[in-house]
Amino acid sequence: MQSLLDKIYKEVIPMLGRGKVADYIPALASVESQQFGIAICDNDGNISTVGDAHVPFSIQSISKVFNLVLAINHYGEDLWHRVSCEPSGLPFNSLVQLEYENGVPRNPFINAGALVISDMNQSRFASPHLAMRDFVRRLSENDEIIANRNVADSEFEYRARNAASAYLMKAFGNFENEVEEVLHSYFYNCALEMSCVDLAKAGSFLANRGYSKGAEEQILTPSQTSQVNALLATSGMYNEAGNFAFQVGLPGKSGVGGGIIAVVPGRFSICVFSPALNPMGNSLMGMAALTSLTKHINWSVY
Repeated sequence: MQSLLDKIYKEVIPMLGRGKVADYIPALASVESQQFGIAICDNDGNISTVGDAHVPFSIQSISKVFNLVLAINHYGEDLWHRVSCEPSGLPFNSLVQLEYENGVPRNPFINAGALVISDMNQSRFASPHLAMRDFVRRLSENDEIIANRNVADSEFEYRARNAASAYLMKAFGNFENEVEEVLHSYFYNCALEMSCVDLAKAGSFLANRGYSKGAEEQILTPSQTSQVNALLATSGMYNEAGNFAFQVGLPGKSGVGGGIIAVVPGRFSICVFSPALNPMGNSLMGMAALTSLTKHINWSVY
């Protein structure tokens, strides 16, 4: 694994400096763009790293994966009555489909879908953001993971579009709790700071039929794990999901903090990090690194 990561790093590092950090979230606009790291966690729990793999960063929408898993553990198949499992094809914060489809989001990884999942967890946990924090701490074996309050507050300040989605869903009867409370929990989830190592370990159960070696527990059933991976493959990269499937061919989820997690089922999980984004809002170097990875290992879910 280490020699593979070294090859990928050498191939991709000349791209450092390209792309643009997410400046529509003021607290992320000042993040140092000259960072690049990769971590792999295989199904035996072995970790391989290169570059800035131990640097914590804002996981942003990668949190939607773990938020969904928490909800699946409590709601099971009933969850899919409130959110669909179809690709969107539109921007992650679009309101258009939500209006036409009577307040039922296309999937749990667009913002509207993640807000419905957050609303469901709000009904189940006294402190949803603490439940989420403790969950990723357990999966990553890192008790020092925290949410960055400045990032969460910055996102809450610019919450108008997310609030519009939530209130629209509430108008259709698909949102139960107070919108502002759910938004606070949602943004604190997004503001969690984890490293590539943390995320590769935390997501390893998705490569191992739902079993987390680090937490030593069955997080999802094998069937549920396959469902989540299918959603990651079709919807995890927003409206670049098709290109990601074509170029990389793995289940994956990105965040505007510059991270991308991906899964090679039966083998390993991987996290790449570089905060400079491409025009679609995904890590430019992260996309390049994962494309290089699948070429080297000659492996795709397709």
